[in-house]
Amino acid sequence: MPEKIETTRFGRFTVNDEDLIHFPKGIPGFETHKKWALAGEDDSPIKWLQSLSDGDVALPVVVPQTVKSNYNARLPEGEIALLETADVADLALLIVLSIPPAAPWDMTANLRAPVVINHKKRIACQVIAQNEEYDVRTPVLSDTMRESMRLKAASETTADAAPGV
Repeated sequence: MPEKIETTRFGRFTVNDEDLIHFPKGIPGFETHKKWALAGEDDSPIKWLQSLSDGDVALPVVVPQTVKSNYNARLPEGEIALLETADVADLALLIVLSIPPAAPWDMTANLRAPVVINHKKRIACQVIAQNEEYDVRTPVLSDTMRESMRLKAASETTADAAPGV
């Protein structure tokens, strides 16, 4: 039976049973949110993990290789047991992004705590990777790209603020 929810980001959102992702423990900070679905444009690398408990809650996510090409999280076995599979091929990883509204070029990725999804059973959890070298706030864009975007935004703001001629 399809679930329907009114969302801030996507308007009226309908999720079929086969698209539902169940987080038995919720997500840290959203422990009471057990049902989620992926949403977003097909051609965009950024997808949204939309809570079905609260239409205002959607987390931007990407596949880890978008941020770090050689990403290889070491996942704790105890947490992975919750996903009901021993086959790594059943698992998919997503990384949560933090995108500041006033400075999207400063977005960061939480490489330390990937979302792990058993895509066959549609069960997921967010875990702490055992890789201490992975940070919770890894810049997504290069320093050069961030500076270029920052300067472009600043010049557009200055142009918008200039009185008409």
